[in-house]
Amino acid sequence: MNPQQELNLVHFDDAMRQMGHQVIAGVDEAGRGPLAGPVVAAACILPEGRYVAGVNDSKQLTPQQRRELYARLTEDSEIVFGVGVVEAVIIDQINILQATLRAMIAAVALLRVKPDVLLIDGNHVPKTDIPMKAIVEGDSKSQSIAAASIIAKETRDKMMCDFDKMWPEYGFAQHKGYGTKMHLEALQKYGPCPIHRRSFDPVRRASAT
Repeated sequence: MNPQQELNLVHFDDAMRQMGHQVIAGVDEAGRGPLAGPVVAAACILPEGRYVAGVNDSKQLTPQQRRELYARLTEDSEIVFGVGVVEAVIIDQINILQATLRAMIAAVALLRVKPDVLLIDGNHVPKTDIPMKAIVEGDSKSQSIAAASIIAKETRDKMMCDFDKMWPEYGFAQHKGYGTKMHLEALQKYGPCPIHRRSFDPVRRASAT
């Protein structure tokens, strides 16, 4: 990411403040696509004028960069964040979109400061009384959304590494629950474990064999 792109992230949030929004929370999720594990959302409020070098869409960062930025974001007492988690069993009950929106609501509810606007990555928004703006590819346009994407992704990755210790045969630490060849082969061999999303086709097919 070049310096101009980083500045564009800051300028987007600054433009929102010029429109009268003082407390801006970026909201993003991680884990909509995997076959196993929770969907995790994060909400993040950066202080006005704060520029966190290196913050970018979490998918554009290396694991090491994500870990370092996660630590910087979550250990800074002036940065406010909340994390919402919806487990696989609930995903199966209400579908992945509704689970994602529920995780977003939970993340916002855990903020110790109430934002006056939410910037939501994507084109679906949760139901809340807080004004919001949906931004497609928002994690590459807004610093606060990009920060939330890092927190959500790193939180989920840590959870999947913990699950790997419980069910090492699936390789969750490597693929984080996504449908890789390794994961699909393990599903066929061992069948689903408690954190698999049984409403997802590859898991449903493995359950039937």
